[in-house]
Amino acid sequence: MLEQRYRWKNKQIRQHVSILDGKYAPTILLKNALYLNQTFRKWMRANIWIYEDRIVYVGDNLPVSHENCEVIDCTNEILVPGYIEPHAHPFQLYNPQTLAAYASQLGTTTLINDNMALILHLKKKEAFSLIRDLRSTPASMYWWSRFDAQTEILDENEIFSHSNVKTWLEHDAVLQGGELTGWPKLLAGDDMMLHWIQEAKRMRKQIEGHFPGASEKTLAKMMLFGADCDHESMTGEEIYNRLMQGYMVSLRYSSIRPDLPYLLDEMKRLEIESYDRLMFTTDGSSSSFYEQGIIDRMIQIAIEKGIPPIDAYNMATINVARYYNIEHLHGNIATGRVANINFLSDINNPTPISVLAKGKWLKRNGEAMEEFSTIANWDEYGFSPMEIKWDLKIDDLQFSMPFGIKMENSVITKPYSIAIDVSLDELPDDIDECFFTLIDRFGKWRINTILKGFANKLSGLASSYSNTGDIILIGKNKQDMICAFNRMKELGGGIVMAEENQIVCEISLPLGGIMSDLPVEEIMIHEKKLHKELIKRGYHFSDPIYSLLFFSSTHLPYIRITQQGMYDVMNKTVLFPSIMR
Repeated sequence: MLEQRYRWKNKQIRQHVSILDGKYAPTILLKNALYLNQTFRKWMRANIWIYEDRIVYVGDNLPVSHENCEVIDCTNEILVPGYIEPHAHPFQLYNPQTLAAYASQLGTTTLINDNMALILHLKKKEAFSLIRDLRSTPASMYWWSRFDAQTEILDENEIFSHSNVKTWLEHDAVLQGGELTGWPKLLAGDDMMLHWIQEAKRMRKQIEGHFPGASEKTLAKMMLFGADCDHESMTGEEIYNRLMQGYMVSLRYSSIRPDLPYLLDEMKRLEIESYDRLMFTTDGSSSSFYEQGIIDRMIQIAIEKGIPPIDAYNMATINVARYYNIEHLHGNIATGRVANINFLSDINNPTPISVLAKGKWLKRNGEAMEEFSTIANWDEYGFSPMEIKWDLKIDDLQFSMPFGIKMENSVITKPYSIAIDVSLDELPDDIDECFFTLIDRFGKWRINTILKGFANKLSGLASSYSNTGDIILIGKNKQDMICAFNRMKELGGGIVMAEENQIVCEISLPLGGIMSDLPVEEIMIHEKKLHKELIKRGYHFSDPIYSLLFFSSTHLPYIRITQQGMYDVMNKTVLFPSIMR
């Protein structure tokens, strides 16, 4: 644990100090750079000395020794700190390494990651080994510790045991507890969750909320319980109420909630002109949404909406670092910090032309430079291709439930009464209803119902990508649903669409059936094709990846299909239990 606990060893720190005495030369010297100094809130000129991965001096002086030092004249460049994504979900088909590799090219060099996929699918030893080894990438990665599965799972008490959660909280790479998708349980008297919050506070770690539509009274209660930040503001008043109650507020621009432009207009209407308690997040968007940028795109939108540029950059850098108590390492260009620096052509264009991350050139004059070290063997960490040792039979696709699930948008689902004949092997195309099954990845249980509003001409789709890694089957034709399942089984996990016993499109997800090992740019191509084919078959929402992910997510209303069965979120009741196969 010492390797993680101390960013630099004693010997390294003494070497850093000796550079100022001229005993060693910096590895990089950025001369006469115009950079954002967040202490003075000004654009200032200075010489910036870098030794390996650390900034060792910022000021007017030049080093005595230049031996083997890369000297760069920055007179015509503008430098800002590497951007920080404070709320990443690094398993939306991409994986933590591929997301970081893509994000860093756009200047987002630090990510604070959700641990949901790790805690649900890996043993602690495997998860912590992966976290350790990801530190060798040029990106800086930190993590959360979840307190609940945001769905009803069968072994929640084992996965989210006190000892398991406490071990995660104690890990030095973990900066916060949450997000609190299970906050209603806390209000209802869950003292174990409150104890974990207390533990996080004792360790000087933050608590991330998840409070969509929460009243002022609820926000005040959650602040008393220990919440520190929330990313669910959808109106100006919700931003105002959170700020009034003492919250840090994350402004969101994501594939299912691209709210930032509207929120900035709302802030202007309400004359909210202080930005120190605000930061940006893309909230784990689908890969295709990231074509337009990540945190750099949010800064751009803020500047276009009239936010002072320094405040726009601060919301992506120093505000985040201060909130998470990592200001001594990240979020500003100053002596002692990690050398994460973005080089801009214009103050009003936050997408960098060059990127330094941990003192390594990842991008230089618009060209990618340093290759991210890819993880050669994900099997070592427990993310192996799925081995499905059971067969899907036509008997698994029997439907008799009196009500089904109706989609209101990409992620909100409501119950509805089924009025069609569901005993058929194929449903007609003139209705927007499909067979819908959630089946255990190990083949132990299943639950069958009808899904309305997803598509009207979708013959068969199988997906191992879901909230829990269990298998989703959707379609009009039972044989094509089986065909899609069988191909997904051959792939070792993925999303497969079938029609007339032929594969229409597929996304291979060999990392435990939930993530790809392809670069984000390639995932975008596959994701767009899937979306295009679904649109042809009647899908009219914005994000099919999140639709698949959230079918089981009980932090959203109103009805969900879970490991325990059909679940009424508002009444916290299992309406129909899952059936053993």
